[in-house]
Amino acid sequence: MQNGGGGLLQVQTLLQQMQDKFQTMSDQIIGRIDEMSTRIDDLEKNIADLMTQAGVEEIEATPEKAKEGQGS
Repeated sequence: MQNGGGGLLQVQTLLQQMQDKFQTMSDQIIGRIDEMSTRIDDLEKNIADLMTQAGVEEIEATPEKAKEGQGS
């Protein structure tokens, strides 16, 4: 009977170790996703700033107005 109880304890220990590893990996993945989100936000802001400096906003607005004009 001791072997059965010891086996159960080993299984519980193994499951706890696996749960801890999964939690650690999950935390790392979430951290990396948050970091990527911040980088993407920064990149979008930099692109918007560059487009503003280059005057691209006016070019983007023109096709929309042209489409509206074609419908009239």
